[in-house]
Amino acid sequence: MGSSVRELAGATPATRDRYVDLLRVASLGAVVLGHWLMAAVTPDGVGNLLAVVPALQPLTWLLQVMPVFFFVGGFSHALSYRSLLRKRPEAAPGAAADSVYSAFLRARLQRLLRPTMVFVLVWGAAALLVQLLGGGGGLTGVTLRMVTQPLWFIGIYLAMVAFTPPLLKLHERYGWGAFAGLAGAAVTVDVLRFAAGVPYVEFLNFAFVWLAVHQLGFLRADGRIHLRRAALLAGGGLVTATALVAFGPYPLSMVGMPGEKVSNMAPPTLALLAHGLWLVGAVELLRAPAARLLERPRVWRTVVAANGVAMTAFLWHLTAMFGVYGALLALDVALPEPASAAWWAQVPLRLALAAALTAALVAAFRTFERPAAPATPGTPGTSGTGPLAALGATLCLLGVLGLSIVGFGGLLDGRTALLIAIPVSAPAAVAMTLGGWLLVERAGRGAGVR
Repeated sequence: MGSSVRELAGATPATRDRYVDLLRVASLGAVVLGHWLMAAVTPDGVGNLLAVVPALQPLTWLLQVMPVFFFVGGFSHALSYRSLLRKRPEAAPGAAADSVYSAFLRARLQRLLRPTMVFVLVWGAAALLVQLLGGGGGLTGVTLRMVTQPLWFIGIYLAMVAFTPPLLKLHERYGWGAFAGLAGAAVTVDVLRFAAGVPYVEFLNFAFVWLAVHQLGFLRADGRIHLRRAALLAGGGLVTATALVAFGPYPLSMVGMPGEKVSNMAPPTLALLAHGLWLVGAVELLRAPAARLLERPRVWRTVVAANGVAMTAFLWHLTAMFGVYGALLALDVALPEPASAAWWAQVPLRLALAAALTAALVAAFRTFERPAAPATPGTPGTSGTGPLAALGATLCLLGVLGLSIVGFGGLLDGRTALLIAIPVSAPAAVAMTLGGWLLVERAGRGAGVR
C-alpha cells in the first residue's frame, strides 16, 4: 500500500485542488471523532454526552461538519459530470444525455455502494445469526439498532449525485441565483412549519438545505467564492445561526438530541443551513495556508492514503466503538458514570482502542472502496437509460435511508420504522438498495458505458 500511495501522490497533476481532498478527509474524520466522544455508554444503555452535559453543545458548531462534506461533493460532482460531457460521443442529443447521466450515476454509486453493501450484508448476516441464537439484548441489541444510523448521510449523498445534472444546469444559468432559490425554499419551509403549522412540510428541507450547501460546491468549482465572499459567508452565516438559535424556535445543538421537540438535523432547519454557510466560508478562508501545507510530500501522501479508506472507516467506526465497549464489559472493566472525572480519564484509552479496531476493519474491507475503471459514455445503444438510472438511484436512496432508521434490531420479529410516512423493514430496505443498484448498473451497460 505504501508504494501505491507514494505513486498516486507523486502522479498528482499540478491542476488538482488538493485542499478539497483534505476537506473530504477532515470532515469525515471530525464526524467519526464526534460520534466516539458523544457516546455515553453504560451497562444499562447508550446515552448522549451532550444531553448529560448541555454546556458542551456549542462544540457541535465545530464538530458538525457534514455541510463541508456536501460542499466538497458539489465541487467534485461538477468536475466529474463536466468531464463526462466533454467525452460524450457524437449521437442524438437525447441519447447522449442519457448516456452521460447513466455513466455519471454508475461511477458515483459504485464508489459509494460497494463498501456500503458489504457493510450491510456483513451486519445483516451477523444480526440474523445473533437473533437465531436467541441473542439481541443489552448492548448487542443497542448495537444492532444503532450501527446503521450513519447511513443517513450516504442516502442524502445519493440524492446529491442524482440531482447534480439538473442543478448544475441551473447553476450555469443563474449562478448565485440558483443557490439563493434553494436557500429561499428552505426559509419558506421553516416559515410554513413554525408559523403556519403545516404538517410534514419540514421533510422538504432534507432536499432544500443539503442541496443548497451542495450548490455552493458548484460555485467553488467555478472559482466564484473568493476571499471577500468567503468572509461574507462565514460572518453572515455565523450571525444568522446565532440569531436564529437565540430568538427562534431552534435548539443550540447542531446535532440531534434525545427527546427534543425540534432537531436542527432531522429534518434540517434554516439554522443548520446558516451553520453550513459559516463553515463553508471558514474553510474557504483557510484555503491558502492549507494549500501551502499540502505542497509538502509527506502531508500530501497522508491525505491520499486517508482518502483511499475514508468511506470504509466511516462505515465501520461505530462497529469499532461498540466493539470496544463490549470488550470492556466482557473483561469486567468498570464503565464510569458519563462525564465523571473517571469517565474523562478513560477517554484516551477508549479512543485509542476504537481507532485501532477501526484500522483493523479498514484493513479487512478497504479493497471494496477501490475505485473502478473511470466511466466513459460509450456509443448509446438505446435511449431511456437515464430514467432507468434515476429510478435505480431513487430506490437506493430510499433503501439506505430506510435502513439507517430501522437498523437490524428485531430482524426476526419484522420490526419496521417510518420513512417519512411509509413503514419499512430491514429486509425491504436492503432489497430496495440492491435492486436500485442493479438498475443503475443495467442502465450504465445499456448506455454503452465503457
